[in-house]
Amino acid sequence: MREAQDGDRVRYAELLRELLVPLRRFCRRRLPTSEDAEDAVQDILVTIHKARATYDPSRPFRPWLVTIARRRISDRLTALRRAGYHAPLDEASEVTSDGDAANKPDGVLTAAELQAAIAALPAAQRSALELTKLKELSLAEASAISGQSIGSLKVATHRAVAALRRRFGGLKE
Repeated sequence: MREAQDGDRVRYAELLRELLVPLRRFCRRRLPTSEDAEDAVQDILVTIHKARATYDPSRPFRPWLVTIARRRISDRLTALRRAGYHAPLDEASEVTSDGDAANKPDGVLTAAELQAAIAALPAAQRSALELTKLKELSLAEASAISGQSIGSLKVATHRAVAALRRRFGGLKE
């Protein structure tokens, strides 16, 4: 990168080619499809190009690169969530599949347990929780969909999370 900053186009092109494989691997582990990963790789390369002047050659290159990669992956995941993508509940890392219920570690919920607990919440709390926490909508978006005021959504979400914590013995969000 130091040579690229000094204007060496050949070394800069080599650097970008060398980064392709590790960036693809990094993105594929964190994004749902290979197409999303490839889009993220392209975003990362564009960001590297635009931000190359910000790299401090007296510091290690890898942390600078990883920071850029993580931010672009986070941006991609946010865009996917806003477009309606969300990991299916039974694939979430915080829960086990129902078949593993007998062998699950203490404090780990099955997907069915969590779904049942959410379904048992009062309708306003369940709706607020689903919109703001599970679908990750903004309060304004959730308000428009549910017809509840932003203040009501905040209260209902807080009460829903508190009820789930009580039910499951203080598990963290």
